[in-house]
Amino acid sequence: MKAHTKETQATMTPEKAIVFLKEGNERFQQNLKANRNLLEQVNDTKDGQFPFATILSCIDSRVSAELVFDQGLGDIFSVRIAGNFVNEDILGSMEFACKLAGTKLLVVLGHTSCGAVKGACDHARLGNLTKLINKIEPAVDAVTEPRDESLRNSKNLDFVDSVAVKNVELTLDNIRNQSPILKEMEQQGEIAIVGGMYDISDGKVTFM
Repeated sequence: MKAHTKETQATMTPEKAIVFLKEGNERFQQNLKANRNLLEQVNDTKDGQFPFATILSCIDSRVSAELVFDQGLGDIFSVRIAGNFVNEDILGSMEFACKLAGTKLLVVLGHTSCGAVKGACDHARLGNLTKLINKIEPAVDAVTEPRDESLRNSKNLDFVDSVAVKNVELTLDNIRNQSPILKEMEQQGEIAIVGGMYDISDGKVTFM
């Protein structure tokens, strides 16, 4: 499989980009990697890059977007931060990726058993991590069930995963509310902005 070119990127649509990622994730689940020469892709992309998607995911070592979607060099922009939330720097990176570099799809990818989400559920406090946790805690508050406080912590994995889903949803809202550029591109059909959840138990990504 060759690296994307300006021509192949130009033929990409948001819908086609989602299909590409779904097909890649299916290959990943079946342990069937696409046939690609990475060193050849290094050479092919030395003068430029033409990715088709931008993916915001967690730093979790089990959730590498390039691997779980079976993509090669030059295929996707990968933004990673614990808890997959946005701030102005990440939004700026996304605006560059979509408006200037031409990606057609923006994915916010959460995952099950997320450590950052667990920390938010427990309201953990530790140095600079505290400010990071603060950015995820609105998702904890937005999940109303269970009401029993003894069940609203990291020991309850169903609660953790519900918060992770809500965190993706809130991040999608924040992208649209905090980036007029990306919101307008979505409204004009130039890009799609979607959420997804990766299951660390089986490698499957479910788009929301």
